[in-house]
Amino acid sequence: MPVQRLNHAVLYVRDVERSVAFYREALGFEVVMGMRGAAFLQAPGSSNDHDLGLFQVGANAAPSPAGRTSVGLYHLAWEVDTLDELERVQAKLAELDALVGASDHSTTKALYARDPDGLEFEVSWLVPAALLTEELLAGRASIRPLDLEAEKRRYGAQTRGGVGVSVPV
Repeated sequence: MPVQRLNHAVLYVRDVERSVAFYREALGFEVVMGMRGAAFLQAPGSSNDHDLGLFQVGANAAPSPAGRTSVGLYHLAWEVDTLDELERVQAKLAELDALVGASDHSTTKALYARDPDGLEFEVSWLVPAALLTEELLAGRASIRPLDLEAEKRRYGAQTRGGVGVSVPV
């Protein structure tokens, strides 16, 4: 059977407690298991054993050079089910001074943020598969600034996004 989806991600962080506090406040993750120097967190509504593992490497750890001077992971992306939820997350990330960008990828509406160690992540809403058009699919070739109010008028603030639905390439 082929790969179904990403089950969890693991990050090396400087301070596990600081990172746990951030992901709890920013995204509502809860600790499902912890041990000295490590924590395993689960996203609200997730059926995974855990969605994020955090391993402490210490305060003197250098920043990740990935994408600047070496290959490496660019970011992780988590999906929300409504544009209202994306807006709520946007406000929370801004309040935490973690929000670094917001983009309209046509079929995906995305927020970009950095955690306390500078590791980037994305939170996105996917246009429901039933609403995809040739125009929307073609629009993926460009990136525009995200206008959440316009998207809520277009799709509805409570319209459930394409959670678990694959988007044609």
